Amino acid sequence: MSGSKRIPTDGGPSFGHNPFDALSSAGLPPAPEHPPAEAASHLAGKPAPKKNRGRVDIIRQKAGRGGKTVTVVTGFVGIGLPEKEQLAKAMQRTCGTGGTVKEGRIEIQGDKREEVARILTEANFRPVFAGG
Repeated sequence: MSGSKRIPTDGGPSFGHNPFDALSSAGLPPAPEHPPAEAASHLAGKPAPKKNRGRVDIIRQKAGRGGKTVTVVTGFVGIGLPEKEQLAKAMQRTCGTGGTVKEGRIEIQGDKREEVARILTEANFRPVFAGG
């Protein structure tokens, strides 16, 4: 195969018309020297405002669980199963207990409402204690 054609990698001749050539000489104004105010405040060390991701209810349940207490978090809007599982994992780790995600709810073993509320607040949810 000594007669095979090689493709030059040095840039070679241009391929013809470049549609962006006209932009360089169109007399466009230069880019702004300072970033927009919103980006500047973020860069200046001010924390960006937290976006509220909605209300979630924290319920303590005993009924139908053989006398065991379970903390149930319901009312998630706009998040999928993977994020719920990630939140449940963080809650289990913090509380030192087991838990699961069932039917769109997060269930944590034991009465761990305070710890669960703190984790949800850090994740920008608005936890509300509901029920008994």
